[in-house]
Amino acid sequence: MALKCFCFCFYSYFILFCGFWLAAFCDQDGFLSLSCGGATSYTDSSNISWVSDSAYISTGNTTTIDYANGTSSSSPSIRFFPDSRDRACYKLPVKNLSSLVLIRAKFVYKNYDGLNKPPSFSVSLGTAITSTINLATNDPWTEEFVWPVIKDTAMLCMHCIPDGGSPVISSLEIRPLPQGAYHNAMGASPNMLLRKSYRIDSGYTNGSLRYPSDPYDRIWDADEDYAPFHVSRGFNTLVSLSFSGIQESPPAAVLQTARVLARRDVMTYNFPLDTLGDYYIVLYFAGILPVSPTFDILINGDVAESNYTVSNSETSALYFNRKGIKSLNITIRSIRFNPQVNALEVYEIVDIPPETSSTTVSALQVIEQSTGLDLGWQDDPCSPTPWDHIECEGNLVTSLELSGINLRSISPTFGDLLDLKTLDLHNTSLTGEIQNLDSLQHLQTLNLSFNRLTSFGSGLGNLVSLRVLDLQNNRLQGTVPDSLGELEDLHLLNVENNKLEGSLPQSLNKASLEVRTSGNSCLSFSTMTCNGVSSNPSIETPQVTVVTNKKHSKLNHLAIILGAAGGASFAVLLTSLGVFLYVRKRTAKHDQATYTAIDMRNWNGARVFSYKEIKAATNNFKEVIGRGSFGSVYLGKLADAKLVAVKVRFDKTQLGADSFINEVHLLSQIRHQNLVSLEGFCHESKQQILIYEYLPGGSLADHLYGTNSKKVSLSWVRRLKIAVDAAKGLDYLHNGSEPRIIHRDVKCSNILLDMDMNAKVCDFGLSKQVTQPDATHVTTVVKGTAGYLDPEYYSTQQLTEKSDVYSFGVVLLELICGREPLSHSGTPDSFNLVLWAKPYLQAGAFEIVDDSLKGSFDVESMKKAASVAVKCVERDASQRPTIAEVLAELKETYSIQLSYLAACGHVN
Repeated sequence: MALKCFCFCFYSYFILFCGFWLAAFCDQDGFLSLSCGGATSYTDSSNISWVSDSAYISTGNTTTIDYANGTSSSSPSIRFFPDSRDRACYKLPVKNLSSLVLIRAKFVYKNYDGLNKPPSFSVSLGTAITSTINLATNDPWTEEFVWPVIKDTAMLCMHCIPDGGSPVISSLEIRPLPQGAYHNAMGASPNMLLRKSYRIDSGYTNGSLRYPSDPYDRIWDADEDYAPFHVSRGFNTLVSLSFSGIQESPPAAVLQTARVLARRDVMTYNFPLDTLGDYYIVLYFAGILPVSPTFDILINGDVAESNYTVSNSETSALYFNRKGIKSLNITIRSIRFNPQVNALEVYEIVDIPPETSSTTVSALQVIEQSTGLDLGWQDDPCSPTPWDHIECEGNLVTSLELSGINLRSISPTFGDLLDLKTLDLHNTSLTGEIQNLDSLQHLQTLNLSFNRLTSFGSGLGNLVSLRVLDLQNNRLQGTVPDSLGELEDLHLLNVENNKLEGSLPQSLNKASLEVRTSGNSCLSFSTMTCNGVSSNPSIETPQVTVVTNKKHSKLNHLAIILGAAGGASFAVLLTSLGVFLYVRKRTAKHDQATYTAIDMRNWNGARVFSYKEIKAATNNFKEVIGRGSFGSVYLGKLADAKLVAVKVRFDKTQLGADSFINEVHLLSQIRHQNLVSLEGFCHESKQQILIYEYLPGGSLADHLYGTNSKKVSLSWVRRLKIAVDAAKGLDYLHNGSEPRIIHRDVKCSNILLDMDMNAKVCDFGLSKQVTQPDATHVTTVVKGTAGYLDPEYYSTQQLTEKSDVYSFGVVLLELICGREPLSHSGTPDSFNLVLWAKPYLQAGAFEIVDDSLKGSFDVESMKKAASVAVKCVERDASQRPTIAEVLAELKETYSIQLSYLAACGHVN
């Protein structure tokens, strides 16, 4: 008896001693303990530091409640969300932690509002709905998750459910877990998390065990509440153990206890499970007995492990996955000696839906900011539930409906929503030109009705999947563009109640397409009906039946004749007035066009061509050498045999004319070897035609991604030379021209190559002159191309030379990586080139370099080019270099690569 007492006392003091030193030396690095609704920081009895949650959430109300907790009382703070429209989210930092973290949340109601209506709500982590909390069943309620760290933050959200009441939370904890732990459940896939069902310290009956005994602060519950079906002995034995091979690192105090089978053949744990699902089970064994038992393990009646032996002083673990179960029993069946289990964990496996691409999320956030409204857009747009105004297919945002919201313009950010099939912007106060939608190749339904749009723009013809286009009740002017007739899937075009006139393109006149045109002054497939005269009158002479009275028959007859004559005269008068006004309007337009043409003739150097000359030069527009949102480019040969590129713009609206005139005006004033020169123009009969020097090398985009890329890949030294040439052209615009010029649409397709692969910048339709020498910016409507657009210019509408620098930085990234700015290949986070490539290049990780370049470039040259590109695409414009600084860096980079090639005995 004395010996037993001595052993017990020694063991007790040993445990206390170990606990003291664990508390003193356990590292809390990575611990985050949030007192939800708390206002002050404090340290609890386990020496864990708690802080307020206010830095991690911006919504909700707070209060403190008092309630009895067993034999003690508790006064936790809580945060509740009475006005939560959909979800309330905590943004939890997990940066620089291990590959797995434990996230624990505690929810408490305790009738804090005096209504005696415990709420129910769902909880999500990342994109996964993990559980439904019902505080009428358990209050408090604790949820615990093992979360794979794949980003810097984890979003834990509470979601309202119908008639469920207001979500409420009391505490949130994050704890880093051992490297490699729970790997058998996670495998190589980060697309799942574990939700704790049970974590039991077998054989232990004195409450729960946690930090500091477990340095990872897992809570190990006593198994008295989960007493096995056949109760067996609990052993608590102090033995020196070898812990090698268990990556979960269960604490020694847990492994020193066990449930041991004695006097029976089987011992069974029965566990009720919350939901039908897939589960992950871990059983821990430690040889704390002087024998080495052998036994079978059965899960739900099936043998999961046979003839398993626990060796003395050794520790081990077994891992099992079970799919589609709704209850769990674990049976240990004796073979030799006394089988045992020291601890066990049971987790529900929860699949994490894939996230929406960062490009889409970023675009939607910018759109929300532009509305000036809080749309409640938090976390992921699609999962676990779609945002308001949005519909998804999987992790793809396929529908956006913003009707009734004041947008004013279609910003370039809409062009980043590459998966959209439906876009509804009716009644959103849109004005001006329809723009920035030409990249939406999957768009099927576009509703821009009931706005104040005035121009079709130039991009609708690129929407190759479009089926329904609703433009009714706008202020569209001019003619309907031919390009709409090329949309093969279009079956409804509604342009009712606009200011359109003229003939509809015959390409729209087909049985598969319904065209609605009422409410326009003069819009028809027939040219005759728009001239005030018809060769086939559709109004027939009215047939009048007269009932005569003999006494007044002559008088009535005379009245009828006079009335008919008067009506005819009035009709003639109205017709004459209509013809007069129409001719006057046409004359005014002709006079204006004539004046503009005369004015353009006075500009320097640009030759004026007649439309007849253009037709002859292009052999009646026979050979197309390029297409774009502006129209088509044809190969031409002038009378002196000089080859030219003839760009025919199809946008004949005033906005299109302004762009055309702008380009003629600018190119008539500037000359530089790295800028495409203007040979002349044609501006007659509503024709907007530009004639450029012909560059047989095509565009840089074609060499990187088009047909030319399949023939031969551009070498690194060639790419650097092209970058230097383009930078020279931009440097002239920014610093050599008076006044300064901001290009505003720098991209690979606007960099053309001559026969010797010298590069020239082209397309100045969107360019802006900075007329005031000391002006720091030009405030203007945002224009540009999705993927290349300066984010600061978009958010402020202040255009600077640094906007060109940003776009040029994207071009440099394309040259380095060999991929387009916006793409659907790879993972969602790689869709946007800038967001994807920047962190790699900053870290010097050159595995993202274009495969065709690998092994052929000098590392220092690539490093320098990457550094320049990363600086150019800084979000803050003040952090970007000037184009002159970029040019200087690129020249040095080019020289380094030339030296490298010379040393290797290569030629360019």
